[in-house]
Amino acid sequence: MLRCLLAGFPSEDHRAVVNVADDEVLHGLHISPDLDTITYTLAGATDDARGWGLANETWRAMESLQTYCASSDRRDLGWFNLGDADLGTHLYRTSRLLEGATLEAVTEEISSRWQLSVRLIPATNDQLRTRLRTAEGAELSFQEYFVREQHGVPVAEVVIEGATDAEATPSALQSIMDADVVVIAPSNPIVSIGPVRAIQAVEVALRAARSKTVAISPIIGGAALKGPADRLLRELGHEVSPVGIARIYREIASVLVIDTADADCAAAVEAEGMRCVVTGTIMSEPTVAQTLGATVIQSILGEPSR
Repeated sequence: MLRCLLAGFPSEDHRAVVNVADDEVLHGLHISPDLDTITYTLAGATDDARGWGLANETWRAMESLQTYCASSDRRDLGWFNLGDADLGTHLYRTSRLLEGATLEAVTEEISSRWQLSVRLIPATNDQLRTRLRTAEGAELSFQEYFVREQHGVPVAEVVIEGATDAEATPSALQSIMDADVVVIAPSNPIVSIGPVRAIQAVEVALRAARSKTVAISPIIGGAALKGPADRLLRELGHEVSPVGIARIYREIASVLVIDTADADCAAAVEAEGMRCVVTGTIMSEPTVAQTLGATVIQSILGEPSR
């Protein structure tokens, strides 16, 4: 979505408030998966086939670690793969955090190294962690659920640990306040957008910005394009449709953009109190992405003057 908006509005000031509840300390390193995926993607350095990490990556460090794990029967280690080049990011972040730098400051330094034109802002500098309780009663961190279990276990509850005490980064709140348009990307509403909203000050800011906020439905034809959003919604009692998404976002967004495949849901979405815009939302080619970006912005600002 950020690439889409950058292509359509390259001269504008783009800022992204990013989920950090997926963060984890693994192999002794502070990993920030969402921040890193966005960074590598905007830099054109990501492995698009794999969907994460860097292109042309090598894995010698992990191969070495896994030999130690095998010889000592430590199956609890070595399951989270980090490429050799990717390790440099985590080594730098961990070192700077141990020196006392905030996550926001370190994110700015990493973004500068990749020469990003978008300002990436962690939703909080405090520790925020997504925890999932499975239908069988096991408790998993997000990375255990998503990577180790391949998001294949039924979930009964999602808890955002630390949300009660977490303080929003001031620049995140200021960005929401100052924005001409706030865009909620078609990310997982439970474990990608939900943790950002769990920070009370962010939720308050989003509610105040409702009239200029537009969300894009991640559900198309009753399913998510990738990831477990559809299964999580169903397991947690939500309707797996744009109407279900409208019920989740209606307090913080005034517009919901849905795919043409779900055009028959438009009236039901509007009955939930949101204006509904129907367009192609599968960003599989540049023309679709460009049209989507323009439609998203125009849904709030209107057609540009000629």
